Amino acid sequence: MSDTMTLYKNFEAEIAAVLADLETDGVLPEGTNLANVAVEPPRDASHGDLATNAAMVLAKPAKTNPRALAEAIVGKLIDDPAITSAEVAGPGFINLRLDPAVWLQELGVIASQADAYGRSRMGEGMRVNVEYVSANPTGPMHMGHCRGAVVGDALSSLLEFAGHDVTREYYINDAGGQVDVLARSAHLRYLEALGDDIGEIPEGLYPGEYLKPVGAYLASELGDRFKSAPEQEWLPIFRAEAVTKMMDLIKSDLATLGIHHDEFASEAALQAAGKPEATEAWLRENGFVYDGVLEAPKGKAPPEDWEPVELPLFRSTQFGDDQDRPIKKSNGAWTYFGADLAYHMQKAESADALIDIWGADHAGTVKRIKAAVAALSEGQGKPVPFDVKLVQMVQLMRGGEPVKMSKRSGNFITIADMVEEVGKDVVRFTMLTRKPEAQMEFDFAKVIEASKDNPVFYVQYAHARICSNLRKALADEGIAPSAANLAALGEEELALIKLAAQFPREVEAAAKAREPHRIAFYLYELASALHSFYTLGRTDTDRRFIVADKPELSAARLFLAAQLGQVIRNGLQILGVDAVEEM
Repeated sequence: MSDTMTLYKNFEAEIAAVLADLETDGVLPEGTNLANVAVEPPRDASHGDLATNAAMVLAKPAKTNPRALAEAIVGKLIDDPAITSAEVAGPGFINLRLDPAVWLQELGVIASQADAYGRSRMGEGMRVNVEYVSANPTGPMHMGHCRGAVVGDALSSLLEFAGHDVTREYYINDAGGQVDVLARSAHLRYLEALGDDIGEIPEGLYPGEYLKPVGAYLASELGDRFKSAPEQEWLPIFRAEAVTKMMDLIKSDLATLGIHHDEFASEAALQAAGKPEATEAWLRENGFVYDGVLEAPKGKAPPEDWEPVELPLFRSTQFGDDQDRPIKKSNGAWTYFGADLAYHMQKAESADALIDIWGADHAGTVKRIKAAVAALSEGQGKPVPFDVKLVQMVQLMRGGEPVKMSKRSGNFITIADMVEEVGKDVVRFTMLTRKPEAQMEFDFAKVIEASKDNPVFYVQYAHARICSNLRKALADEGIAPSAANLAALGEEELALIKLAAQFPREVEAAAKAREPHRIAFYLYELASALHSFYTLGRTDTDRRFIVADKPELSAARLFLAAQLGQVIRNGLQILGVDAVEEM
């Protein structure tokens, strides 16, 4: 990673130095906390190039008026020749205008850092475990899994780009009753592969044809020795084999989206290793689990079959939940929460922070699992920040009509089908064009439109347009990008540079908020600005990237275009989307 500081970082450092001087002068108290001091673009571009809230957030500890402190800060900043004006606005905000040369220099920074531009050390190597997808291993990946898969993968890339040490993890729920259903469904396909007429698939089994190859494989490997054997003999074997085959299928489907996990954690292996028992013992020892009786279900009267049963309960009310939660069922089996608790304890042992990407239908369990991780952190004396990102389902549309999906009926559109039809890039970028907690429609026709209303096309077209101009300039005019005459660039070009220079701070802000969709929004804004500039050249030939008889201006504009292309490539890399050179 390059050590060269980007523009915003430079001015953050300069303002920090000014504030340190004010500490020395006694204007600010010694050891003033600068954590909330920000340097950012002003909301209104007419107010200047940069704005800082330093005086607003430091006036109280300095026991002074914000405007008075702002004037003291401005008095020192104005000595910098790179700053052409520094003004106090409103109650104490400071607006700065920079010499155009400062922005032109940033183009050189982009060129020198290239693929590293925007990368950050913000994460300081923090080990972050991001768990996403984690679908039950009972069939192929379908569109119900797609959005969470893309959000989790893009978030992982974003955190890596911002300096975190990321582990991408998939939790295999291979210990529940649904896996027994899978095994029985695979056994039926096994009988079919051996020549039996299995007729209609019985209610309660998985009817999808994706299990036919599994049945054929089992028949070729095992012969007919389990054809008439009792279930207790073949169920464990078929369960293990079916899960392995389904995970192979899931990994293949995810690979079509460019998604690869680092770790696959098995719930069955977790239980076989006694992790839930060890977790329960640890929690009991630390006072987080006790034996108690759950309250009767809320209502006028308990159901007739309800009986008070003593169960091991986790003290989730101690951490904000509305009631304590059982970690075991009355039959001694682990509840989903109990197994999940042990799994998160396992993750927390080797990570500094945990992030889970869940479907919005799991919203009801967020509070209790956060309570569990808080307990584990407190008891271990090692705080492990834990965040759950909820992702809404995607409404799949075709011709304006909803496409209905049912995994049990075998009627669903897989991720592989989707990628084959519209392409990986379209699927990935589209899934990041809205906040994950917002509802989304995915219309097959709209996502491949060549229009401004289609963000993935608009951003990729911006990059392709840049590449086309660079090729054309070299082939037709013999002009290559050059930084030799950047001073010839005007206000419209400077506006593009200012937007490009925001990329590093956009990366850090998105990583801090755990919101990769911010990068997609930013890229669309940058692409829109580029297309608007390009449109100017249709009516004014002097505003084109390649201007006849002005090779030096053309070379400078091409250098600008090349750096805008670099920023777009870096942003698309985070999202896992290709930067195409031709469209």
